Amino acid sequence: MNSNRLEAFSDGVLAIIITIMVLELKIPHGTDIEDITHLFPVFLSYVLSFIYIGIYWNNHHHMMHVVQKVNGSILWANLHLLFWLSLIPFATGWMGENNFVELPMALYGIVLLMAAIAYFILQNRILAIQGKDSSLSKAVGKDFKGKASPILYGIAIISAFYKPWIAAALYVLVALMWLIPDKRIEKIYKEN
Repeated sequence: MNSNRLEAFSDGVLAIIITIMVLELKIPHGTDIEDITHLFPVFLSYVLSFIYIGIYWNNHHHMMHVVQKVNGSILWANLHLLFWLSLIPFATGWMGENNFVELPMALYGIVLLMAAIAYFILQNRILAIQGKDSSLSKAVGKDFKGKASPILYGIAIISAFYKPWIAAALYVLVALMWLIPDKRIEKIYKEN
């Protein structure tokens, strides 16, 4: 089977995740600046999570363009990824509503770490089917960002209990690292 259904389903789930997150932004009950300033932490957490969902959507989309075959293990690995991504709205809301304190910051990192692991599993399930000489294998290469991200998430989770601002900085750093467009798959796709 090809990857069209898997990609369409994943796109729908990611759209729902973003919708759930934006619904957490509550409308202020007043018209003064003070009425909106208390929403700033919630808005910041929303922006960070929106960027993360966008990164996953973008990378998933690119990866699916070089997938030739999909089997049951790939479908389950994709659902595993979507499970962890579906927890981002909860972690985002808890973190923002509680002004980036220790436990919500750590939980946010745990969800990001598990999503990164799930993406790694999905990528490796695809590579197992596609083979070592596949376009995806060539594009992934040494995968520095894919290996560095879980390490940084782990450091951030531990940091959250001591200095939550360090955890926040690491979450932003990983997002910025992935925001820089990764042209590996596009390059391989154009060559074929």
